[in-house]
This record gives sequence, structure tokens and C-alpha cells, in this order.
Amino acid sequence: MPLIERIAKFSSAHRFLSHIIFWLVTSIVFLNRYDIDEYHDFHKILIRHAYYISFTIVSSYFLTYLIIPKLITAKTYYLVTFYFLIGSYIICVCSRIVVVHVLEPFLRTAPFGQETVLEIAMDVPKLITHYFPLTFSAAWIFAFIKLIKEQYAAQQHKFSLEKERAETELKALKAQLNPHFLFNTLNNIYSLSLMNSPVTSKSIARLSEILDHVLYRCNGRYVSLSAEITLIKNYIELEKLRYGERLVVNFRHTIDRDTVIAPLILLSLVENAFKHGAGEDIGQPVINIDLKLVNNHFRFTVSNSFMPGREKEENRIGINNITRQLRLLYPEEHDLSTTTYDNIFVVLLHINLNNSTYLKDKRYESKVSFS
Repeated sequence: MPLIERIAKFSSAHRFLSHIIFWLVTSIVFLNRYDIDEYHDFHKILIRHAYYISFTIVSSYFLTYLIIPKLITAKTYYLVTFYFLIGSYIICVCSRIVVVHVLEPFLRTAPFGQETVLEIAMDVPKLITHYFPLTFSAAWIFAFIKLIKEQYAAQQHKFSLEKERAETELKALKAQLNPHFLFNTLNNIYSLSLMNSPVTSKSIARLSEILDHVLYRCNGRYVSLSAEITLIKNYIELEKLRYGERLVVNFRHTIDRDTVIAPLILLSLVENAFKHGAGEDIGQPVINIDLKLVNNHFRFTVSNSFMPGREKEENRIGINNITRQLRLLYPEEHDLSTTTYDNIFVVLLHINLNNSTYLKDKRYESKVSFS
């Protein structure tokens, strides 16, 4: 956790204590402004320093909690400027009065002359050149630190809201995807049951495995790539039961290590190929699926044949859904493209996983078998 984040969390959880610590540190740091010639003068230095810190605290809270908030929200700055000038003047006058009528009688040896309160109030040049810098020197530091903390907190709150919005949108997109997938799969099994096909039970078993993955393993943002490969295999076997030997499916996968990936995106691309390839091609449809992961560069290619003249009529409902998910999960780290040639529709997905923080997740560092 970054140091500034730790400080911000501690300050938010222990506001009073954090203020006490700040002023103790400030008091120690500003002790070096005094020349300590002899030890017997140290008590006088402490008295003067207590006076200085006291009025510094007053000026700091005046500037930080009264003037700056008004300055940020004010529609006109004239009134805020007036408040600042009047408040600063009163603080400086009070500071000078304490010096003349409290500290000097205590620290100096009589007799000596003293200014009246009216003379102090009228001596504006001295208040501006001496007491304003003395009283407000640390106040600007305090206000600056407070602004940094609030800016950091606001930024973290913004990131948190963006993350929540992204999570909400991802859940909505998955909610659109899952019923779409289930609807098509149940239709397949329904067709087999109408024909009293002996492979109906096998279809149900495959669907059960798929549902186990979709319902219980895809609740998070990422799942292991090996699990997604198993899911695709089950889906292909389920579709083969429906289309029989007339369907040719080639699934090749090569990965140098297991990693994590957003769930169901790959399955959506595969399902899309079956729906608009095998589902509409009355001849001998061919679907080629190629998955590669080498040095954290992920490449997934799906191609399917289709009937001539039908490519413009295809409603590829999953492509826009997948595109939106990829923008949320892999911003500027992915590329999704589609091409068509010789009655072959090709979808190519490339993801650069090198800069992805989720690769550090220890839950997915286990070895994978490629049998």
C-alpha cells in the first residue's frame, strides 16, 4: 500500500490524533528558528514558541476550514477576499496584543514602553510585514497538506465509483450473455428429445458441466484459462451431438502456462460461430478454433463457413456485448477484429497480458496439464 494511502486512511480513521501528531511535529521542526545560547533561556523559548504555535493553529484552521471551502464553492470571490482580509487582520492584531501585553511583561525586565491596543490596531504596515508572515507561514503548509489529502480521497472515491460502475455493467452484460447461451443450448437438447435420440442423456450431462462452470465459477472478473478451454471442449461436444458428422470442428490450443481471463468471452465467440455457421449452413459447415498463449500474448481465432448471401442478415448479438466487456476489462490491451473472405467469417481476438495486474494473483499460479 502506498505511503500516501496509509497516511490518508490513518487520518480519516483517527482525525483528532492525526492533528495532534501534525502539530507536535510542526512544533519540533519550528524550534530551530530560535537561538538557544544558554540552558536557562530555554523556558522563555518554550513560552514564545507556545504563543507562536497557538496563533499558527488558529490561522491554519481559519484558512483551511473557513476561507478555502468558501473559495471553492463561491460564485464571486469578492466576499471571500473580504472575509480573508478581515479575519487575517483580527488574528494579527490579537497576536500583536498578546506579544505586547502578555509576553513582554513576562519575559522582559521593566521599565519599558508599551503600545496601546489602538496603536497596535492602527499599525497596519507592521502587522502586514511582520505578524502576517509569522502567523500564517505554517498555515499555508497545513492547508496544502489538507488539499492534497482531499484530492487523493476524491480521486480514490472516483476510482471506486468507476470500478463499481464497471462491475455493474459487467454483471449486466453477463446477464445478457448467459440467457442467450442457455436458450440456444436448451433448444438443441429439445430437438434431440423430440427425435428420441439416444444421445439426449449425454447432452444433458455436457450441459450440466457447462452450467456448473457458468453458474459457480464465473462470478468473479476472471477465471483460469484452462477452465475456459474445458468449457469450450464441452460446448463443442454438445454441439457435435446435435449436428452429427456433417459438422467439422477443429479446436487447437497451445498455452505455455496457465493464466486468468475474463469468463465466457471465448465461449461467446465459439457460440456465435455455431449459430451463424453450423446453424445456417445446410451443407457441411466447418468451424476452426485456434487458441494460443505465448509469453503472455493471447491470441484466439474463430472462423466459420456460412451460406453465400446471408452474411448481411446475420444478427451477431454477441459481438457488441463482447466488445463492451473487453473495453472494461482490457482497456488499450486488446484488439478484436472480424473479416470475411470466400464465405468464411473470421473473428480474431488478441490480448496483451503483460501489463495486467491480475497475473500476479497467486490463486492461478498452479501448473496446468495439457493432456
